[in-house]
Amino acid sequence: MVKIQAQGKTIECDRGSNLRQVLMKEGIPVYNDKATILNCRGLGTCGTCAVEIEGEVSEPSWREKSRLSLPPHSPTSNRRLSCQTKVLGDIKVTKHDGFWGQGSETVWTSQG
Repeated sequence: MVKIQAQGKTIECDRGSNLRQVLMKEGIPVYNDKATILNCRGLGTCGTCAVEIEGEVSEPSWREKSRLSLPPHSPTSNRRLSCQTKVLGDIKVTKHDGFWGQGSETVWTSQG
C-alpha cells in the first residue's frame, strides 16, 4: 500500500492505482469550477484534472504529454493529469486554480 496526501487527508491505495479515481472516491475535488461538469471523464483529453505531484508516480504517457504541451498548459509547468497518473509510491498532491488547474494560486495542498 502507498499513501497519498491531499487536501489534508492521508489516503492509502494499492501501488499502481489511478490518482484521479482514488481522489474522487475520497471526495477530493480534482476539478475547479465548471470543469466539474465539463471534463473528459478521465480520458486524458481535456486537461482539467491537472495537479502538482511530489513523489513517485508513473511516467507521462504520450497522451498526457500531448495535452500538457497545449495552452493553457505548458510542458514546463510541473503539472500532471491525475487521470493519467498511476501512484507508485507515497505522494503529496497540490491543486492550483484556473479552469484547467493551470493557475499560480493554490486551491488546496497536501496539508489542506
